[in-house]
Amino acid sequence: MARAAVPHGSRNISHSDMPAVELVLVKLTITLYTAPAGRTSATKGGGKMYYSSANVSERQAAPPSLAISTVIFALRPSATSGRPTLWLPLVRRIREPFKGLWALPGGPLSHDESLQDAAARNLRETTGLAPRYLEQLYAFGGLHRSPTQRVVSIVYWALVQPTEAALADESENVRWFRADRLGDLAFDHTAIVDYALGRLRNKLAYGSVAYHLLGEYFTLAQVREVYEAVLDRELDPANFRRQLKSTPEIEETGEYLQGGKHRPPRLYRYTGRPGLDPDNRSTP
Repeated sequence: MARAAVPHGSRNISHSDMPAVELVLVKLTITLYTAPAGRTSATKGGGKMYYSSANVSERQAAPPSLAISTVIFALRPSATSGRPTLWLPLVRRIREPFKGLWALPGGPLSHDESLQDAAARNLRETTGLAPRYLEQLYAFGGLHRSPTQRVVSIVYWALVQPTEAALADESENVRWFRADRLGDLAFDHTAIVDYALGRLRNKLAYGSVAYHLLGEYFTLAQVREVYEAVLDRELDPANFRRQLKSTPEIEETGEYLQGGKHRPPRLYRYTGRPGLDPDNRSTP
């Protein structure tokens, strides 16, 4: 049989000239994860996002996040009686968790700021408030206070005068609420406010409460209204006046409050050190 002509410049390639090629078949299997019955899920973006056991383990092994919250008390007149009552500013949450619920002003702690600086910054950014004195209240680190991760909150608190409180930014997501009519707040913030109220009531023996809420000069009747607002009960005016005048840190100024219809009351002032604690300690 005649052999076919080979074009010039070409050569025959036999099987022995070809390199060996090993063909490997790879089987790729993709498994869509479906949460088993009883597995908890989280809501995100209107849908449900399920966590695998590995993700849960990773989140449990991760260190807790550190956050700052603030409780700010101020006096505002009651809408019904007109008497001073305790109020505090809250911020509506605009993202999960607890989207739509009201919460204490606060936020995460940055790496380059102290705890007190972070508290002042978060408060200023959310409400516009800048109290002259912010003191550390307590640390809250319950295991289940946040549904997404472990969060430890360092809480600061302050008492501000009505003139300071009037400077707060109010909007759809920032409002003042009566401290005794809050309802359910995000996270454990209802318990935090209750703790702050308890601490404030225990501090009523110190005249600095009147100084922070009323200003440099005040009448004894105004101080009694502060105590009644904090304790949420009426006090006997004569007994209260007698006890308050025996307090060494409150002294007469020799001046009187003008503008009333009756005899002008005497003005007093607080001479102790500012602060909510008797020794005025605060951890920066």
